[in-house]
Amino acid sequence: MIVSHEKYMNLALSEAKKAGQMAEVPIGAILVSENGTILSATHNRTIDLADPTAHAEILALREAAHKINNYRLLNTTLYVTVEPCIMCMGAIVHARISRVVFGAGDPKWGAAGSLYNFAEDDRLNHRLEITRGVCEQDCRNLMQNFFRAKRI
Repeated sequence: MIVSHEKYMNLALSEAKKAGQMAEVPIGAILVSENGTILSATHNRTIDLADPTAHAEILALREAAHKINNYRLLNTTLYVTVEPCIMCMGAIVHARISRVVFGAGDPKWGAAGSLYNFAEDDRLNHRLEITRGVCEQDCRNLMQNFFRAKRI
């Protein structure tokens, strides 16, 4: 099966825009099974849920695990508009996600290669593939425009 990373990243961008419209940091995530089925589509909701763990990635993992009734999300790909943070990458490793595809890197919080690289850390018991820079400019613009508007 040929995978269109751009197709799924555009869906993640749609989710990120929903977060921005709710005054949440505009990050979206889509979790996809190996056959291309979307298991979850979410966005940041930390403010809405008053929950510091309600990042798009965490909500995507929770929704998909509930849907398939398994905490192991084997053979899945997580598409996220911004590089996952330390908390999210920890959960991704625990869930045994096979691949993370992200748009914009995060030099301050990123744990998929920017600040830390959990995907290649030999001390952890799971390795995963990382694909960086898919629809990067669109993802970056969304974040920059959101924070620029907040400063006005």
